[in-house]
Amino acid sequence: MPSRQLLRSFSVFRSAFAPLRSHRRTLIAAPSPNDGPLMTRRSDRALPAIPSSRKLWLKTLPIFFTILTASALAIFNYQKASSSIVNAALYALRTSEAGRRELGEQIYFRDKFPWIWGEMNQLHGRIDISFGVKGTKGKGMMRFKSIRRTRMGYFETQEWSLELEDGRKLQLLDEARPDPFKHTALEAESQN
Repeated sequence: MPSRQLLRSFSVFRSAFAPLRSHRRTLIAAPSPNDGPLMTRRSDRALPAIPSSRKLWLKTLPIFFTILTASALAIFNYQKASSSIVNAALYALRTSEAGRRELGEQIYFRDKFPWIWGEMNQLHGRIDISFGVKGTKGKGMMRFKSIRRTRMGYFETQEWSLELEDGRKLQLLDEARPDPFKHTALEAESQN
């Protein structure tokens, strides 16, 4: 009989401390994509498998570099299009008689988003750009080339031309008309 008492006391002791013991529960597998809605979740469920992102990363890397390159080119082109050189060349074309005769009035960039081709390096004294222009009568491609021979010298215009859609090329820089890009505020000041 003492063993029954001992067993009974042990079961009372065991039931008293039952909440303090950790319960062993089996892990439940993560739901699969075709399972229905999950109404309850146990905190000790198995975590879903993480797909390997290395392949996805390698697939998206060329897309990333393509977007990065296109963005950089667009930013640099915007910088060229909004420069004072392009604005001065466009203004000089608007005031040029030959340009107005061939293109008409309201001369501006040909495209909604103009692309400025060529080099614009003011630091080293090299400007060689071309871009599309249009007016009320026609369209064309304007080219402007200027160099600075010395470090502190002025830019000298070598070419300022307009190539029309029909293939004709007009030289807008001629001997009869002075260089419209040569007269700067500093030169006007030094002449007075």
